[in-house]
Amino acid sequence: MKELRFRLILIIGAIVLSLYLLYPTYQDYQNNEEVSKKLSTLQDSVRKNNPVISSVELKEFVQGKKDSILASNPDYRSAREKRIKLGLDLQGGMYLVMEVNTAKLLERLAKDPDEQFAQLLKSAEAESKLSDENVVSILARKMQERNMRSSRYFGTIREDDADIISKLLQQESDAVTRAIEIIRNRVDQYGVSEPSIQKQGSRRIIIELPGIAREEEARRLLQGRALLEFKLVKDANIAIPIMNRIDEILAGKSSDSLGTDTTKASADTTKNLTEEQFKKEHPFFAVARLIDPQGQIADAFVKESDRVLLSNYLERPDVRNVMPDNVEFVYEAKPEVGNDGSQYYRIYMVNKVAELTGGVIVDAQANIDPTTSSPIVTMQMNSEGAREWARITGSNVDKRCAIVLDGVAYSAPVIQGKIPTGNSQISGMPNLDEAKLLEIVLKAGALPAPVDIIEERTVGPSLGQDSISQGFNSGWISYLIIAIFMAFYYKKAGTFADTALVVTILLSIGVLAAFNATLTLPGIAGIVLTMGMAVDANVLIYERIREELATGKTVKAAVDAGFKVSFSAIIDSNITTLLTGIILYQFGSGPVQGFALTLMIGIVTSLFSQLILVRVLFDYMLIKGYKINVG
Repeated sequence: MKELRFRLILIIGAIVLSLYLLYPTYQDYQNNEEVSKKLSTLQDSVRKNNPVISSVELKEFVQGKKDSILASNPDYRSAREKRIKLGLDLQGGMYLVMEVNTAKLLERLAKDPDEQFAQLLKSAEAESKLSDENVVSILARKMQERNMRSSRYFGTIREDDADIISKLLQQESDAVTRAIEIIRNRVDQYGVSEPSIQKQGSRRIIIELPGIAREEEARRLLQGRALLEFKLVKDANIAIPIMNRIDEILAGKSSDSLGTDTTKASADTTKNLTEEQFKKEHPFFAVARLIDPQGQIADAFVKESDRVLLSNYLERPDVRNVMPDNVEFVYEAKPEVGNDGSQYYRIYMVNKVAELTGGVIVDAQANIDPTTSSPIVTMQMNSEGAREWARITGSNVDKRCAIVLDGVAYSAPVIQGKIPTGNSQISGMPNLDEAKLLEIVLKAGALPAPVDIIEERTVGPSLGQDSISQGFNSGWISYLIIAIFMAFYYKKAGTFADTALVVTILLSIGVLAAFNATLTLPGIAGIVLTMGMAVDANVLIYERIREELATGKTVKAAVDAGFKVSFSAIIDSNITTLLTGIILYQFGSGPVQGFALTLMIGIVTSLFSQLILVRVLFDYMLIKGYKINVG
């Protein structure tokens, strides 16, 4: 048995690891069942209290409650993040392909466009739809064919064509990047779980929105114009008393006026209160931890897992009653990582009404300040914006102004002085990447190119559930047929193959869970195909063992020869299939990639099961002296 020890440890370790990786999926299923039972009672109660409510409204209300419960509980959310994700074809949702309209971008960038330019641009746009070449390159080629310089419509007379084309290509790339940033921001706020947003090619964006039921609303959300706003951040002497009042309401305390002690919660932290006592006495500050306990600024950090809880607090009617109508809380877009490894979001209290919107911004650029070597962002406004910006900055020196895109803050710089020209410089970013992100945000308020939906597919949840049921039915029926055949034809050796087949499926799904892969209907087809291919190796081995036994060899010698001689044929056939899977995954998209992924994983796990697990079972039977029957 010593010679089997290492292989036994390897097999048991692989199985245990797969079960560990699949446990969150099982846990998420149990959580959904538990929440569904609770919501069933709630649904009956709502229908009883409001008999006139429509089925659609009731369904949306219950679904909203379910999403809120699953998102607010850290254990529920943790299991949901680690589970095997289902593709759109299994859970329903929207699949969209969006394309940045480069022709419209060039039309806006062109100076003094005439009829000739319009015809060239139209021709370039039509040609780009029939090839992979981008509109900028096609337009440049057509202009060169007519001996026209690019500077006639773009750039300056001193620039050569290569530099102008390079800048136009960069403008196109930036437009796509800005569109992706806007879409991702809006999708996150919309509350879609597990969205997928990817760039494809030079100007296309692939978006998958699982579980979306209101397609028209989502479509408007994705295509609508980005809203960029400049909002003043409330001073601590105004914000913290409001926070204290909210804290009192949540703690069940009553008071006739807003508290004015800006260090009340921070003082309580020095009273040796336990964490539970502090949460009970200061529920708001237990979630929104003040950055400056001395009360000089009113910013606070909120743990990612507490965002839903804080939002629920702020939506309470009694809390809304004590908050002034002209203020609101906004989260910062990018979280910071704490010492415990958790992500924390900064929140600001800002004026609800914006001082200025992003439509006045004509340009923004991220650069390195030559005097300080620090990253900066410069922005330019039109004449109307410059007048307003001069008034705003002049009357709010030393105050902070939050830059908010679609309700999320990206920066809150301090106004150093009056800016009369509209040309502003923003500093304080930690690196050039952050500065580039802010540049994208500032430009997003006036998106230079429209984003069109060129492909759209919608899968209903009932169709998705049917796909899951049919997919799993095909799986267990396939396994049952294969298992019965192998056991009937190869007797005891056939049961070894059946055991290995179960382990192959377990390891395949475990690998999917380990890499947070998405399981699709073609992916299930790949798993079913793997089951057939998995026993193919056993057939080769068993037939070879039969031949060796027919020549009069002992069982041990026949088994050794069966595995040794069949090894090269098994490896050759599986490597060929694996290469095919790699090609499909590399050059395919969507469903093809899902099929290729599970096929490749299945090939590797089936080789492990057939060449290691089955061999261990044979060796164990031989060591123990049990009779082996291969049919």
